[in-house]
Amino acid sequence: MLENRESTALQYRLARRAVAYGWPEDRVLTIDDDLGQSGRTAETRLGFQRLLAEVGLNHVGLILGLEMSRLARSCKDWYQLLELCAVFDVLLADQDGLYDPSDYNDRLLLGLKGTMSEAELHLLRSRMEQGSHNKAQRGELFEGLPVGYAFGPSGEVTLDPDEQTRALVRLIFDKFEELGTGGGVLRYFKRHHIHLPFRSPGGPNKGQIVWRSPAPATIFNILHHPFYAGAYVRGRRRLDPRRKVAGKPNSGRTLRPMDQWEVLLPGRLPAYITWEQYLANQQKLTQNCSRPDALGAPRNGPTLLGGLVYCGRCGWRLRIVYRSPGCCARYHCPRQERAGGYTQCQSLPAPVLDELVGRQVLKAVEPAALALSLQAADDIERERERQHQQSRQELERATYNAERAGRQYDAVDPHNRLVARELESRWEEALRAQRELQERYDRLQVEQPRRLTGDERAAIEALAGALPALWAEPGTLAADRQAVVRFLVERVVVHVEGQTEVVAVAIHWAGGFVSHHEIRRPVGRYDRLRDYERLKDRLAELRCQGKTSQEVADRLNAEGFRPARPGHAFNEKLVRMLVSRLGLNGTLDDPADDAALLGPDEYWLRDLVRELKIPRALLSKWCGWGWVHARKLMIRHRRWIVWADAEEKDRLRRLHAARDRAPAARHPAELTTPKPRPDR
Repeated sequence: MLENRESTALQYRLARRAVAYGWPEDRVLTIDDDLGQSGRTAETRLGFQRLLAEVGLNHVGLILGLEMSRLARSCKDWYQLLELCAVFDVLLADQDGLYDPSDYNDRLLLGLKGTMSEAELHLLRSRMEQGSHNKAQRGELFEGLPVGYAFGPSGEVTLDPDEQTRALVRLIFDKFEELGTGGGVLRYFKRHHIHLPFRSPGGPNKGQIVWRSPAPATIFNILHHPFYAGAYVRGRRRLDPRRKVAGKPNSGRTLRPMDQWEVLLPGRLPAYITWEQYLANQQKLTQNCSRPDALGAPRNGPTLLGGLVYCGRCGWRLRIVYRSPGCCARYHCPRQERAGGYTQCQSLPAPVLDELVGRQVLKAVEPAALALSLQAADDIERERERQHQQSRQELERATYNAERAGRQYDAVDPHNRLVARELESRWEEALRAQRELQERYDRLQVEQPRRLTGDERAAIEALAGALPALWAEPGTLAADRQAVVRFLVERVVVHVEGQTEVVAVAIHWAGGFVSHHEIRRPVGRYDRLRDYERLKDRLAELRCQGKTSQEVADRLNAEGFRPARPGHAFNEKLVRMLVSRLGLNGTLDDPADDAALLGPDEYWLRDLVRELKIPRALLSKWCGWGWVHARKLMIRHRRWIVWADAEEKDRLRRLHAARDRAPAARHPAELTTPKPRPDR
């Protein structure tokens, strides 16, 4: 379009043709907004949209074009124009003749021309794509080079000749291997005020390096691009029309799997990393995604084992749930919920399992504490050396820019103040930037020397000897703890023993070793304890011996019994509560008086609790809710007398069994409605 101007001149000359047809010159409108744009779609063609608007406003009588393909190469857009022209009696003309869209023969001919224009565009595009694909098969087609690469003198692709640019690209991959996440790499660059270089693709500064603050897309594009592993690729993305957004020409592109790339030629280009390292990075980036089938990146949440815990019953990954703000998190198996059931597979509080795994991890790294301290010291020195090198390179570049600005100022005629003033301000700005970088480099040398001092090494060794305290330190980030666990543990399989408090834990360590452990989770009812029957018998035995509540608590603790909540011990209050709940407070002085208060099929609440094996508090609630026939007596601490025949007992057993499968709101009415009681 810039050099071949004849076709454009012919189109502008169509205005004279309209004047020759009899239109006044001031009524001839030339629309040239779409010069240089393809007619494949009308989304970005403001000129074509303006033409449709003018026709729809009945401002147009004739449309002139060099040929119809210049108006639209899409049948959808072309027929939209024909429909409007037919409605508002607008004529169309090209170098072959004059057409009336409302006439059938002219409309047929115009439709044929529109179809040929669209087919011609397809042929042109197909021919160009075949040539591009053939060149790409040889690994010679480049539409642009990523950061860290440049074209050599003979057109070959080489690593960027700028030393600082190459160092920064290698720093991105080194930091990703160290931190494990692209977000961590981005935060590192932001925290240390490190900019990334970009070579200008065009303009007056074509090929010159421009320094910009790194963006998330830049970091992730570098980590995902196979170019840095020495592989030539083409066709990594495809256009999905369903995701295309109007007004955004580059939208709708999605990544293809590696086996669907059009061209993949490993080892064709100079590389920053190996192909094996690239594949490992892609796997790590995939696992960092927030998806149900991915492990997820370490985060600062309260849990330690997010993404690592699996159900020992069904094999599903346990998810983390928070039942209410401020409550501790739980590891919950979602299999039954996704299957549409009400019952849960298994669940346990996160702190119980986290404490066990954290303790085992500290025990595993304890023998290597000294080696870890030495490695940490070497890593710190390596990081300081990298920062010194980066700061020194920035200072060297700033010094060169200041000297270059000074030479430009010296070369200008001092009497030409129009140019000298601008060059003088540029020189002063370059000197100011050099001075700031020099001061920053001097502070870095004082605050963080390249080599660690003896006191610093001694402090690192002391921290290595106090790993448990460092692990529990409030300043230690949860993401750091999670990262340490993921280095050592591949997965944790938990299996709750029925509905009891006992949980079997299998820790699968990196390297294949599996260690087995047992922990206790809190349960809501004492009858779910594994030793509930033995506890109940022992409690009754001690009460019969005349022991006080405190003596019973001490004896139970000494014999290894534990309450429903782990980490607690029996005390006087708990013993009294259990004695009351189990009905072990004693009996009436006269059993005859006890029986005289009861009618046919009536029971004291404590006796019915023993027979049905239902928690006393639960049956008391049912009495208050009217789910059973009961009456109150305020004598000798016995409050409820419950009526229950054989049929009612069976209903209460089924109601208690249904309580473990569904919340109270979902209990069927036939289980919560007592049968009519016969008159006493």
